[in-house]
Amino acid sequence: MRRRVMASSACLLFLLTACGDAGQGSPTLPTRGPKPIVGVILPDRTTSTRWEEQDRPLLTQAFNYADIEPFMENAEGDEAKFAQIADEMIRRKVKVLMITPLSAAGGLAVHKKAKAANIPVIDYDRVTLGGTAEYHVGFDSVNVGQLQADGLMACLGDKPGAQIIEIQGAPTDHNATLFTQGQKSRLSSKYDSGALRLVKSQPVADWNNDLGGQLFEQILNENGGKVDGVVAANDGLAGAVIAVLKKKNLRVPVTGQDATVDGLRAVLGGDQCVTVYKPVRDEAEAAARLAIAIARGDLEGADDLATGNLRDPVSRRDIKSVLLGATLIKKDSVRTLVTEGIVKPAELCAGGLAQVCAQQDIVGG
Repeated sequence: MRRRVMASSACLLFLLTACGDAGQGSPTLPTRGPKPIVGVILPDRTTSTRWEEQDRPLLTQAFNYADIEPFMENAEGDEAKFAQIADEMIRRKVKVLMITPLSAAGGLAVHKKAKAANIPVIDYDRVTLGGTAEYHVGFDSVNVGQLQADGLMACLGDKPGAQIIEIQGAPTDHNATLFTQGQKSRLSSKYDSGALRLVKSQPVADWNNDLGGQLFEQILNENGGKVDGVVAANDGLAGAVIAVLKKKNLRVPVTGQDATVDGLRAVLGGDQCVTVYKPVRDEAEAAARLAIAIARGDLEGADDLATGNLRDPVSRRDIKSVLLGATLIKKDSVRTLVTEGIVKPAELCAGGLAQVCAQQDIVGG
């Protein structure tokens, strides 16, 4: 059983108020001292800009404000580097290890080493299937997939037999599996009835955008250049799909996820029909609060924070979790992210989008 927990941005005051600016670069290796150390391994810099632009500064600010020493590194999409960083963090005896695994195998190897060293693990954003992490913090990925499917169908309108190509995420990322599960819960009956026709569902290794574009173009060519809609698992893959469509002078509904600046600009420009906003701020806050409680030895407090359960289909165990909600973003709702301070008008409205922004009442600096 899973229970979705909606975190309030207002809770950030607990951790972030008066924190000051956090540097974007990788922090220097902390020296041993009285402060508890929390180890954090971010996955890469290429699949999404969020890891360095949002997660790193938000987590750093929260830990610093709580007088916790962050030891944060980026694995750069490299399994060997991921393992090396984890080994160093375990050697330094961090109080808790928070990881975003590149694969189940890589995550599981780290879990085993951390468990042997009696270091609790938090799976951050992604779950390590078959792992032993004590906690998980992430979004309700099935719901995200449902939102993507709902958005696609709304953009398609009444078009019987519309041909759909699905460009899915990495098969090694359980989140990608859950996104697909959510999409299928909405789309399978449409495929079965013939209301929609699935051309092909294609996973993309490592969430590689270039590869995703190549695979999409190949599928499109094999289908005679015909497509009526595309389920793209995130904004990066959506951008690669859109580049191919533009090359072939096609414009069809394309989904996305993450509400990146590029994704939002594509939604405003009409090249992408929807994206899904997952409040990284809420996820980082929830993970920081959980890690801080564990680092301080407050396991009861940690359990009070992780009130949801995520079922691991491999180990068949329930992982104590914080599961957060997401929001479908369409052209007429991009403005809400501006009013909430998530994205700046100047980032959205440059490069020929000024008129569209004015029409959507997106104004300001």
